[in-house]
Amino acid sequence: MGERILVVDDAAFMRMMIKDILVKNGFDVVGEAADGAQAIEKFEDLKPDLVTMDITMPEMDGITALKEIKKSHPDAKIIMCSAMGQQAMVIDAIQAGAKDFIVKPFAADRVIEAIKKTLG
Repeated sequence: MGERILVVDDAAFMRMMIKDILVKNGFDVVGEAADGAQAIEKFEDLKPDLVTMDITMPEMDGITALKEIKKSHPDAKIIMCSAMGQQAMVIDAIQAGAKDFIVKPFAADRVIEAIKKTLG
């Protein structure tokens, strides 16, 4: 496999959890970002195959970052990550072009299923 993935979450332990799941399943985590602005910057630098993007972050939230990335890269594959009870935001994210979403706390099999489905 070795698809290149960018992990975006303001919580370092969440990035670590997702990274751990991905690496164990043969994916290559090429970068991490702690907010939406960093995510856009890293996306431009790294051109990952897929991004996991937290919805709620300081500086710039995931939905704003998603829209910005999609403007210059309409084919970008982005999966949103949200805590329980953020359904309205998830709907916004899907409408803005997110391919899927995963709910925290992460279930490893759900993360991998969403990623494999999105990468097709």
